[in-house]
Amino acid sequence: MDRLASFGTDPFKPPCRGCSTYLVEPFIKCAECGPPSFYLCLQCFTRGFEYKKHQSDHKYEIMTSDFPVLEPGWTAQEEMALLEAVMDCGFGNWQDVAYQMRTKTKEECECHYMKHFINNPLFSSTLLSLRQMEDARTADSAIPFKPTDDPPRPTFDSVLSRDMAGYMPARADFMEEFDNYAEWDLKDIDFVDDDSDILHALKIAVVDIYHSRLKERQRRKKIIRDHGLINLRKFQMLERRYPKEVQDLYEAMRRFARVVGPIEHDKFIESHALEFELRREIRRLQEYRQAGIRSFCSAKVYERVKRVREDERRKRTMLCDALQYIQDGRACRQWLHKQAAIDAGITPVVTTITTTGTGRRSAPPLNLTGLPGTEKLNEREKELCQVVRLVPGAYLEYKQALLNECRRQGGLRLAQARALIKIDVNKTRKIYDFLIKEGYINKA
Repeated sequence: MDRLASFGTDPFKPPCRGCSTYLVEPFIKCAECGPPSFYLCLQCFTRGFEYKKHQSDHKYEIMTSDFPVLEPGWTAQEEMALLEAVMDCGFGNWQDVAYQMRTKTKEECECHYMKHFINNPLFSSTLLSLRQMEDARTADSAIPFKPTDDPPRPTFDSVLSRDMAGYMPARADFMEEFDNYAEWDLKDIDFVDDDSDILHALKIAVVDIYHSRLKERQRRKKIIRDHGLINLRKFQMLERRYPKEVQDLYEAMRRFARVVGPIEHDKFIESHALEFELRREIRRLQEYRQAGIRSFCSAKVYERVKRVREDERRKRTMLCDALQYIQDGRACRQWLHKQAAIDAGITPVVTTITTTGTGRRSAPPLNLTGLPGTEKLNEREKELCQVVRLVPGAYLEYKQALLNECRRQGGLRLAQARALIKIDVNKTRKIYDFLIKEGYINKA
């Protein structure tokens, strides 16, 4: 097969030594001349072409691949074309394989390949030993990494492709390698005989550096493979099963996974998760002992009462937070009476809350504590933002836009202000009147 493969479908066949045309099977090879081999096409051979040491009476070989090898009806050239098509199109893509061969259907290609290259007893022992070696090598993996029958093919720059770090399951390789441009340092290196010793040693050093970079690339791939880091979503799901404290430890210790194996790393995390559970259980038992509890029946009652107490404390905390933003005392008292009636199991009496003349409920002033841009406002501007319920950043932006328009036109009307600021017209009027009153802008 090696001998045939060099001439069956190789597009770089040597030309005929007689007419310099590219050789087409069948052609003649001189059995006495060489190396290099001496090839002739059939036309030059019939004319008795002679060149230098080659004579027309030399022994010769007919080079052709038009003969069956594994099965009648399949020539050696078609066998090589099938192997090359499967390598180019991928195993299982029989439609494209048949299209590339052009002489066989997809059913014939699939049946012949499965019969002679997959299920052939001649190769079964070799494939079995290779599979056993692969299983033994990946037996200690934390998450098995095996190709599937139909691997996912995410589109470029999709969410799944980014989650898989550009990994292409159909090729079992990454779209962009680590140190992706390492080969650029070698593309211009050429070893010639007239190189000086220093230049030759320098080129050897560059090649050694490139080899070290290739080793680092393979080392990183092995870490990704052994620890199952390609399937990021599954990895995150496994991480979420731990408590929050163990997840923080998992995140911190992930960088050390490269120096230990996957089994050792998982055992380390599991041992810390177990330690966390034991410490939490010990603290719970110590709490029971301090409360005078000596039986698990009493502990259940204690936990139930503790949950009720925590709920009440949470409600009081929420109430205190709500009272900080309520300025209307009457509305606050009505709300408290309503909540007390609900807690007592009584249907609350619906009362009318004080409203403004327009029939709308008056909104409480906005709390500016901690909002960005508050420190840039004076007291009157803070009061305006609280009444209008406008965040300081938006107010400063609107103010600057009105000031710029006023300088450009020499004055500003309310209609122009409303065209610039696309918010509620009542808020725009209050801002416009405030800026006029404070002297920031002038009426047109």
